[in-house]
Amino acid sequence: MDNRREMVINELVSRLTLDEKISMIHGTGLFHNGGVERLGIPELVMSDGPMGVRNDFEDAHWMVIGNSDDYVSYLPSNSALASTWNRELAYETGTVLGEEARGRGKDVILAPGVNIKRSPLCGRNFEYMSEDPYLTGEMAVPLVKGVQGADTAACVKHFALNNQETERLWVEVKVSERALREIYLPAFEKVVKEGQVYSVMGAYNRYNGEHCCESKTLLNGVLREEWKYDGMVVSDWGGVHLTKEAATSGLDLEMSVTDNFDEYCMAEPLKKAVENGEIAEELINKKVKNILRLMYRLHMLGKYENAAADENEKLISGAATCKVLRKPGSYNTPEHRQKILDAARESIILLKNEKNQLPLSQEKTKRVLVIGDNANRIQSYGGGSAEIKALYEITPLLGIKMLLGGNAKVDFVPGYYADNFDHMNTETNWQADSLENGGGSMGENGGVAPEILEKQNAYRAEAVKKAAEGGYDTVIFVGGQNHFQDLEGHDRPDMKLPYAQDKLIEELLEVAPDTVMVMFSGSPVEMPWISKAHTLVWNWFNGMEGGTALAEVLFGKVNPSGHLPETFPVSHLDCSAHCIGQFPGGKTVDYAEGIFVGYRYYDTRQVPVLFPFGYGLSYTEFVYSNLRVEGTYPHFKVSVDVTNAGTMAGKEVVQIYVGKPDSAVERAMKELRGFTKLILAPGETKTAEVTLDKAAFTYFDENLRHFVTEPGEYKIFAGKSVAEICLGESCEVEG
Repeated sequence: MDNRREMVINELVSRLTLDEKISMIHGTGLFHNGGVERLGIPELVMSDGPMGVRNDFEDAHWMVIGNSDDYVSYLPSNSALASTWNRELAYETGTVLGEEARGRGKDVILAPGVNIKRSPLCGRNFEYMSEDPYLTGEMAVPLVKGVQGADTAACVKHFALNNQETERLWVEVKVSERALREIYLPAFEKVVKEGQVYSVMGAYNRYNGEHCCESKTLLNGVLREEWKYDGMVVSDWGGVHLTKEAATSGLDLEMSVTDNFDEYCMAEPLKKAVENGEIAEELINKKVKNILRLMYRLHMLGKYENAAADENEKLISGAATCKVLRKPGSYNTPEHRQKILDAARESIILLKNEKNQLPLSQEKTKRVLVIGDNANRIQSYGGGSAEIKALYEITPLLGIKMLLGGNAKVDFVPGYYADNFDHMNTETNWQADSLENGGGSMGENGGVAPEILEKQNAYRAEAVKKAAEGGYDTVIFVGGQNHFQDLEGHDRPDMKLPYAQDKLIEELLEVAPDTVMVMFSGSPVEMPWISKAHTLVWNWFNGMEGGTALAEVLFGKVNPSGHLPETFPVSHLDCSAHCIGQFPGGKTVDYAEGIFVGYRYYDTRQVPVLFPFGYGLSYTEFVYSNLRVEGTYPHFKVSVDVTNAGTMAGKEVVQIYVGKPDSAVERAMKELRGFTKLILAPGETKTAEVTLDKAAFTYFDENLRHFVTEPGEYKIFAGKSVAEICLGESCEVEG
């Protein structure tokens, strides 16, 4: 513990009045709490930010201010970042987010989201990383460190079990202790302990009979007592419902979407409860200390860290005039744009290339037909609280035309009619009403209005006719979803492509069978036409340089190296959350599938999928050899040689899985326990090394209520995905 820091914090708290303390622990504006000017304690300013710093709103109303000073860099989504399987890129992306938040005058950026992708239908999946807790934690930790290196606090969210949007404010999650500990908590724990994240956001939903933002089980028991967390815990906006429960929980700061700030549960109602002797003021003091500790770590309180104990009085009284050591931020810089492009390049996933049609030849390409609304759509303006006022956004169409440089004629037709919205309107933001109807809903498959159907038919006919005319060196279809499907507050009813795209794709592949398919989406979609498509590229919401990166991959300037951070099932009905558990449930949602989430279910139960977890192709070929497992429990070093057997330099993600044959308890066939990414020139061989510690072999024993190691033989697998295992070895583990 930093004794000097705690001395300063304790002294400050002793000088605060009850009114001042209360103002610090609830929102006094939509994105800040109250400060105490006489003691030099500033307001704590927060912003949404998984994909960049959100635009500014009026202090007490969800009205966009609309000035030109809040345009920012637009970052790849967390799903895109996880697809890179590159910890260094995660760190660099974090530095961009932290510096931009700091440059915009924000103290806390409300990111990253590390909730597990339990179902492919969750509307916020694009904000999350993976179905796997290990991959999520390994990518989130460097992201958080990057953010906080800029003197900006990261805020990991949503703690915990926030895996759907439907009835998110009230749904009670029923989950086994083992699944909670093995699947849903590990990424949070890693970010808290290894990432040393400065703040945590509670979740909307209920668990164990409590709202998560008031949870004694999660906030007091797990976070504060087990993990020894001393940072700030903030509610999700509107996630607090009861004054006493919030006051006695590990929550520190209540935020909401309404402008009745003094009526928040931890405002006047809490003050009255303290004055009436119903709640001890010491509970308020603890919350204030946690907030001040965050401020101290961000150098928001002046030069206290250089103070000696006998100078405490002088520095406290003069805090408002102390020289601030805090780092300045920056936004919209060329360096930020380069880092965003680097991440976008490695996030793109080559799913099919049966005819080696890719990469396309820039020199030989003279005429290109680009089809699909997503080729020409600006995506940054949507998604809910992830919406970004981007300085610019390179669309796929723009990226292709920029790369070809005028030496090829590029024609474009939309192909399908899609929803649109006025992204620059100054009307009240959707978030003003976000607490209504349980906070979220499930979409419906309704009928299509006659006028919309007419437009869809016309757009499809135009595209198919154009493709059938011939004369094009390449036809590229860019379809998928947009932020009317990948959207906070709404879950999808199924995985089907919107806007009658399946019919369009079927007809396109009939007349132009070599059409290059690009799916642009934040979550998996059904692909009933997949057997007819020879070439398929997957592109996430990929930031301001996403179109540049996609064009570079299509034309071979960049060798794709992205790998899926989640399984792409054939249908959502194959997913364990739907065929075993419940999604979205009713008042209660039962996670009856237990630990068998994502590939742990598909792989163990041998359920056919479209594309497995960890999958991704390259324009070159990698060969694995000489797998070694050295050491003794609890420390093993796993090494494997990887050779680039092709003619193009490339990057390979080496994945290490661990399985326990003949286990006495039900376990997944194999689980991801390590990975690394290698850069290899043609003909080059490198050794990938991964260290396995005790955690790689444990499971949670619900009777003993802690993790245990089952003794015996374990299998160590090295592979290119969970389904493509190249080599395997055994090791002996002691209990």
